Amino acid sequence: MMTASCLVNPLSGYETELKLEPVAPENKIKVAVVGGGCAGLAASCAAAERGHDVTLFEASQEIGGQFNFAKVVPGKEEFHETIKYFNSRLVLSGVDLKLNTTVTAEELIAGGYDRVVVATGVTPRVPNIPGIDHSKVMLYSDVLGGAPVHGKSVAVIGAGGIGFDVAEYLTHDTSHAATSLDTTAFMKEWGVDMSNTTRGGLLEPVDSLPAREVFLLQRKKGALGTGLGKTTGWIHRATLRKKAVKMLSGVEYVKVDDAGLHIKVHPKKSGPAIEQILDVDHVVVCAGQESVTGIMEPLKSAGVPAFEIGGAEHAGELDAKRAIDQGTRLAAVIETAEAGAVFNQPIPFAADFVRNARKWSGRNYS
Repeated sequence: MMTASCLVNPLSGYETELKLEPVAPENKIKVAVVGGGCAGLAASCAAAERGHDVTLFEASQEIGGQFNFAKVVPGKEEFHETIKYFNSRLVLSGVDLKLNTTVTAEELIAGGYDRVVVATGVTPRVPNIPGIDHSKVMLYSDVLGGAPVHGKSVAVIGAGGIGFDVAEYLTHDTSHAATSLDTTAFMKEWGVDMSNTTRGGLLEPVDSLPAREVFLLQRKKGALGTGLGKTTGWIHRATLRKKAVKMLSGVEYVKVDDAGLHIKVHPKKSGPAIEQILDVDHVVVCAGQESVTGIMEPLKSAGVPAFEIGGAEHAGELDAKRAIDQGTRLAAVIETAEAGAVFNQPIPFAADFVRNARKWSGRNYS
């Protein structure tokens, strides 16, 4: 079994093994953290709270990284508060925050830092599909970053967590608040009788019309959303069904052109693929991420002890909990840590066995 913990406080549940002890004055070091996403924020705050001299470099005008994409998704508005929380910690811990600052490896080397933490995050992966540079195509970072989506029909390539988030974002009618922020509307949407006068306190759900038609597409065969959270995945799937999102698996992406997105849909078992043209106004790419690690090699070559955390260390499916945990665990021992070491939460034997069994068999035992 895995020990229960907390997204923003990795010490919860690990109080006896993960400790942020004050550093002795003679062991205080100068630390540079590059990237103000969740991993960089956790490392900066924890290291400074221990007494180290920490400078945090963030290329954009605000901290938060991928949290700034998540906070605009209906139902995830609480990430606004997570960013406020880290802003307060930065101030209280005395981190020297430098916004709108793209720092180079040469500047870090010249800065005389004892340790450099590379938390530069990820960039969206662009699949090799003919026509991927067509004007219809947008990246998830564009959409969630506020770029206008004028069309009334959209195909979303990729049905991982980000694909589901983008589909929910695109189907939301922005003329009114999300139901997650309106109790009355939420209860109507899910058929809950707040007066408790009906049998079981249930009513017929009242679904709102989607803002646009959305196709959610997945390369692999099988049900969409199987990798979502164990306790919340069903909610995301149900929400998209209520918004009439068309979910397709076994999809081969042929090309994008003026006619739309050309695909082949392979049946779950045997049989020929069915060719289709999705006549959509936009194609949004949510096909994974790639780590941004350009400054790491020059730092290594110069002999500067450097560490990768968060998306810079492993892109995969974005995991804020893992990133914050990594940053905190590194900060707990940063003055003695061996350059290049990665600090992940230990996995108990039983959980590790189940994880490997899933990998070997391709089955989901959860």
